[in-house]
Amino acid sequence: QVQLVESGGGLVQPGGSLRLSCAASGFTISRYAMSWYRQAPGKERELVARITSTGSTDYADSVKGRFTISRDNAKNTVYLQMNSLKPEETAVYYCKGNIWGRVYWGQGTQVTVSS
Repeated sequence: QVQLVESGGGLVQPGGSLRLSCAASGFTISRYAMSWYRQAPGKERELVARITSTGSTDYADSVKGRFTISRDNAKNTVYLQMNSLKPEETAVYYCKGNIWGRVYWGQGTQVTVSS
C-alpha cells in the first residue's frame, strides 16, 4: 500500500537549518511529482516546494533561495533542506504525492523555530 512517512522535524533557533525526509513505500517516487506543504496554527495549508517526475522544482516565493527540495531514487525518499529558518515558519510540514489518481499525505512533522 502507498505510505508516506515524514521525519526530521524538531526545534531549531532562528537562522538555523533542518532537513526533512519523506520515506515512500508502495510506489516509486521518481514516476510522480512530490510536494512539501506546511500548515501553521490558524492558517491554511500552503505549498512550499514541488519536484516533478523529470526533476524540475518549484518553490513558494517566501522560501526561494533558502529551501531545497530533492529526492534520492535509490532510497525512494524525498527531502526538504531548510536553511535560515524564521520564527514565522513554525508549522507542521507535510509530504504529498498524487499516485494512481489519489492524493496521499504523510502524517506531518512539527517544525518549531524559536529562540
